[in-house]
Amino acid sequence: MVTEFKKSSASQGGQQGCIEVAHTADGGRAVRDSKNRDGGLQFYAPAGWAALIDGVKAGTFTG
Repeated sequence: MVTEFKKSSASQGGQQGCIEVAHTADGGRAVRDSKNRDGGLQFYAPAGWAALIDGVKAGTFTG
């Protein structure tokens, strides 16, 4: 089960790459492409989500 998806606050519209994120029942996250909502989901366990966010903040993960 996932909550309602929320679009990134950094979304600028147009052709910007953007994701939507929802909370999962176990405290993790589900992620999808805002321009292709039927294209599939990526699921992250809580520890994996935390590691992803830490990597983005540190600049070691840029997508």
